[in-house]
Amino acid sequence: MHFSPAILSGITLIKPRRHGDARGYFAETFRADRFTDEVGRYEFVQENESLSAQVGTIRGLHFQTDPFAQGKLVRCVQGALLDVAVDIRVGSPTFGQSIAVELSAENARQLWVPRGFAHGFCTLRPNTLLSYKVTAYYSAEHDKGLAWNDPAIGVEWPDCADPETLSAKDRIQPRLADLPACFAYEG
Repeated sequence: MHFSPAILSGITLIKPRRHGDARGYFAETFRADRFTDEVGRYEFVQENESLSAQVGTIRGLHFQTDPFAQGKLVRCVQGALLDVAVDIRVGSPTFGQSIAVELSAENARQLWVPRGFAHGFCTLRPNTLLSYKVTAYYSAEHDKGLAWNDPAIGVEWPDCADPETLSAKDRIQPRLADLPACFAYEG
């Protein structure tokens, strides 16, 4: 696996190496020892899947607050998506900035999104399947969000992004300026 720290502190792009032959390929998609050496020691407690049938489906931007704040290791198993993370750590030098990375079944890239970031995505192909491991269990009480289209964070969503696909919850998320301080930057 190849680990590349991203522009935003704490975010890491991971590219598993595929070993292929005429039958297909083999790849290690996760190794705790390598992940710990490159990113840090985290315990994953839950794995989730999200299937989006329609191109342009927007999900997010989501996060959970303490004590259920989650780090997420995200990968696309089928199709393709634009994966987005926004730094919401008050005091961070990159507070309010975002990163957007294309993840697809073909490129096999994964994105590590630590606690303190809002996360979301937009599907680029039909029947896109996302799989992600998280470091804390889901808690409805601690489930929060950020407006996906807040101009203050400036995400460059693809032309296919369809606001009609937003869930009822995602249609009413606050803008960054109205978001209470949920995380502090720990340097």
